[in-house]
Amino acid sequence: MTHAISPRAAAKTTPARPAAGLLLAGGIAAGPLFLGAGLLQGLTRQGFDFSRNAISQLSLGALGWIQVTVFLLTGTLTIAGAAGLRQVLRGTPGATWAPRLVGVFGASFLLAALFAPDPGAGFPAGAPEAPAGTLSTHGAIHMACAMTGYLALCAASLVLARHFTALGQRGWTLASRLVPAGVLAGFAASSVTVAAFTAGAGLGLLWLSALTVRLARSASLTRQ
Repeated sequence: MTHAISPRAAAKTTPARPAAGLLLAGGIAAGPLFLGAGLLQGLTRQGFDFSRNAISQLSLGALGWIQVTVFLLTGTLTIAGAAGLRQVLRGTPGATWAPRLVGVFGASFLLAALFAPDPGAGFPAGAPEAPAGTLSTHGAIHMACAMTGYLALCAASLVLARHFTALGQRGWTLASRLVPAGVLAGFAASSVTVAAFTAGAGLGLLWLSALTVRLARSASLTRQ
């Protein structure tokens, strides 16, 4: 004799694989969205210079709402990706802390959207040509959000190195340890050139996309 299973019971016993895929897709898209939008705006907004200005300064001026929206979308997609990682990493090394740290990274973008950076280095129009000498309160919070978020991302990469080590994936293990060093080196060199900061930040965003793609594929192969 067969027994019918209610839709509610089936939902509890069947893994939400399609939902996990959508969440991971959001995490994969977050970095390219932020960098692509920043590149497009940087090339078209008057007075912006990648050698002098950080992408976050695009949130200033009359069109600043565009970059604020990009910050919010990037943060939301990254947090969604963290939720997807939590599902696909379940029961493996790094399953607890990697998603949490990626979630912190996503939250840092949401906070950065609320606290604008300081104007300076000629942007937006009318700003002093020299970089801001001292940070305002909102500028300091914006910078603190960025540093906290990227430190969390670097920590997540190091945590995932344990995951790849357990799988015997030496290349991904090595990259997961080296990329954080590259990100931090870019930040350290920002006192010399803003472009180094942008390069470090971009490396971190693209690396998170690459990690998410790899982990999503690994989870898919495991299920087959």
